[in-house]
This record gives sequence, structure tokens and C-alpha cells, in this order.
Amino acid sequence: MTRILLALAVLVLLLPSGRAEKPRRFSDETLSYSVNWPSGLSLGEGRLVTRQVKGTSAAGDRWEFEFTLEAAIPGFQVIDHHRALASAVLCSIELEKEATHGKRKTSERTVFEPQRGVASRQTLGGGGKSEMEIPECPRDALTFLHHVRRELASGRVPPPQTIYFGAPYTVHFEYGGRQSLRVGAAQVEADRLVASIRGKASDVTVELFFALDETRQPVLVRVPMALGTFSLELVR
Repeated sequence: MTRILLALAVLVLLLPSGRAEKPRRFSDETLSYSVNWPSGLSLGEGRLVTRQVKGTSAAGDRWEFEFTLEAAIPGFQVIDHHRALASAVLCSIELEKEATHGKRKTSERTVFEPQRGVASRQTLGGGGKSEMEIPECPRDALTFLHHVRRELASGRVPPPQTIYFGAPYTVHFEYGGRQSLRVGAAQVEADRLVASIRGKASDVTVELFFALDETRQPVLVRVPMALGTFSLELVR
């Protein structure tokens, strides 16, 4: 389940269709997903929320992104909630992560300070604190997802880069062509992307599918695991 969450948070790249599209103004959005067993049976739900936040004259307008995942297998429950706050130009300000995996619970916050060139990551509830170097405009995984969708809607493809989801991760991707696939009861045309996501202690390869709509909605994620290929599927 952690790999499925990470995969959704880093839906990152498509090859362009060969022509620039008219940029679309993104707005508030809620996308719901079914978390599925390899057999296709649902084991839980996910939700990705985008909100525009009106700021003060000093802070300016901001974006808020949330991803929630609730799933369960016999004897083991997974509840993840992640919230990211970003500037109007999609530079990360803050990332909060809360997770319950069985009996284990974690909560942490990362505050991005590009003026100092660092991000401070702290485990809440009396835990430790650490710092990591960041660029001038860092992007956590949820903010980066929105940035990529906006770039793709304008006919541009951002290069591979480092994103932040507690720890830094690098993403390498390969375009897999255009496919017609069934999402729920609908037939959807989508572009396939194979992404390799690497961190200090992880190496995950996933399949990602984006619809050809104006906002490039992520419609399907497939994650190979020991028990088979699990998926996140957009519920229409």
C-alpha cells in the first residue's frame, strides 16, 4: 500500500501529443479512486483533492493538495493522509504526512525554506528532526503532480528531477505509447508511462496512465508487488 501511495503521488510525465494545447485554468477538484487487488476486487478507496487558497497580501494565493488512502486486508488496516501547501507558482511550502499501518502510527511535517536552501523534516509527537538541501523552487510529490499536469496541458514536458515525500526521490520515466483501456464502465484513451522511482532505501517501478482531457487526469496506476499487480483506478 505504501508503494501504491508513492506511485500516485509521483505521476510525473508523458510524451506530448506533437502539438501545443491551449493552456487551461486549473481549479478546485476532487478525484476518487478504487484500490484494487490483482483480481480486480476493491480493497479500499483513495481520494486526491486540489484547492485554491486565497492568501494575504504578504503571502499571496496558494494551492493546497490532499491525498487520502483507506484500505484493509485481513488483520491489517492502512490509513494514509497527506497534505501539501504550495505557492501560486507551485513551489512547496509545507508537507504533512499521517499514516496508520496496522498498529504502527506515524506523523511528520516537512517545512520548505528555499531562502535558506533547506527543508526541515520533523517527526511529530516528540520525534527527531533533520534537514536536507533543496533547490530554489522545491516540489513535494503532490505539488509536483499538479505542476506536471499543468505543464502537459500546455504541451510541455518537464525533465526528470528530484521530488520530496519525506525523503528525496529521483524519478526516471519511459513513454509507453497510447492505449485504450476500461476505467470503471467507461472506455478511456490514455498515455502510458513506465516510471522508476528511487530513494535511499527504495526502488519502485510502476505503470501510470493519464487521460487525454484538458487537465490530464491520472486515471490508472499499476504497481507490481509480491502478491501480484495492485492498482488505483479512477472512479467516474
